[in-house]
Amino acid sequence: MTETVTTEADDEAEAHDHPSDWSYIKIALILAAITGVEVSTYFESAIPLFENNSVVIASLMFMMVVKFWMVAAYFMHLKQDNTMFTRMFVGGLLLATGVYCIALSTFQFWA
Repeated sequence: MTETVTTEADDEAEAHDHPSDWSYIKIALILAAITGVEVSTYFESAIPLFENNSVVIASLMFMMVVKFWMVAAYFMHLKQDNTMFTRMFVGGLLLATGVYCIALSTFQFWA
């Protein structure tokens, strides 16, 4: 007969508290609302605050980071995983945001 061996990693994986179905629905609704605000920035007449381009870019960048964090933390279960994975995703987010800001600055300063 074969004997099943449980490791600490198996025990740790089962010890995580995953969000309930209702939590996922609430997160999806929050993401949809943020997406709606992002789309509304396209229409300048929708929100008078967004007539300044720098405000538009800053607000879109902030909403991008919030949405990335929510998707990675809840749907990709980073809140329950090892912190090494969280550090990798944050590093990638910082790198992508930095590259995007550099690309945007080339249009502003070098045009």
